[in-house]
Amino acid sequence: MITKRIIPCLDVKDGRVVKGVQFEGLADVNSPVELARFYSDFGADELVFYDITASSEARGIFTDILKETAKHVFIPLTVGGGINTLDDFDRVLKCGADKVSVNSGAIRNPELIREAALKYGSQCVVLSADIKRVGDKFHVFAKGGREDTGMEAISWIEKGIALGAGEIVVNSIDTDGVKQGFDLEMLKAVCAVSPVPVVASGGAGSKEDFLTLFSELPQVDAGLAASIFHFGEVKIEELKEYLKSHGVVVR
Repeated sequence: MITKRIIPCLDVKDGRVVKGVQFEGLADVNSPVELARFYSDFGADELVFYDITASSEARGIFTDILKETAKHVFIPLTVGGGINTLDDFDRVLKCGADKVSVNSGAIRNPELIREAALKYGSQCVVLSADIKRVGDKFHVFAKGGREDTGMEAISWIEKGIALGAGEIVVNSIDTDGVKQGFDLEMLKAVCAVSPVPVVASGGAGSKEDFLTLFSELPQVDAGLAASIFHFGEVKIEELKEYLKSHGVVVR
């Protein structure tokens, strides 16, 4: 079994970490810099930062936050939100990001994935897909989960990988913040077509949910979560010990 990663996700709005349920009802959590430092000190393998408003003024604040975080945190940082051009890649990489997550920008211009992979390497390009069931299909949503693109999710992910994405983050809108477990059906469909690492996001509510994820879908490389870590419901160090005791190889 490949070594599994545990990744906290920090959704940043107006300079603060926030968290909602199914991408709605955002509540203030903490300072992103302080929270990032805490996770770095207590066992997180990586951090994901999303600038969820990505307005011009929020991006200015976010740039400062990212630079400050990179001074104090020495685990890999993935940054997303408002990534529409190669200049946006350049901006966040120069602020201290190790990987850049593209979502709506890649939906509008899929060639952005290819261009970024050629310039910075596939390992730097993360395709983040916000996915929700529509009837019996998985659809890709854009603009922070607010807009149904009508695109079938699995074929979109295959296309993103072909263009050069080196990692896939699967955000299940159906399970986001619900804390009833990861969306195993959706993740299984993604893993079946992905030769690159897959990160599961949305639905973690307990240590057992991570064990179920990695046991039932050993192809999944990492589990990403927000609220259960932010509010102290699950401590990363304890989660890793729990997973180790059940035969899951963690970092």
